[in-house]
Amino acid sequence: MNRPEQAIQKTVVQHLRSRSEPGVFFWSTPNEGKRGFVNAAALKAMGMTAGVPDLLILKGGTLYALELKSPSGRLTPSQRLVMDRMRDCGAFVAAVFSLDEALVTLEFWGVLKRDANKESAA
Repeated sequence: MNRPEQAIQKTVVQHLRSRSEPGVFFWSTPNEGKRGFVNAAALKAMGMTAGVPDLLILKGGTLYALELKSPSGRLTPSQRLVMDRMRDCGAFVAAVFSLDEALVTLEFWGVLKRDANKESAA
């Protein structure tokens, strides 16, 4: 795991596992990776969609979608399209460009409990 975005995602998942609000379910849909033409075609026929955000989170009947990028990362056209379509369907969607931005977004959405360490330092 040497890509910065993967490291961010791994840490965000650790936070989700340890301090999610009650009633939160999350998952990742791994769309990346090299595949042969036959395998790629089969996955696409079964509904795999390019550009799906890295983490999908369900809470209280609302879908939250988080695309994680490194500070120098950029959204692909397919990511922009999927994120727009998800917003049009009522999901809360964000692209974030650091671990801190990801955690603040998840706290703002009410997915993560506030970090008590940060509050006591303030």
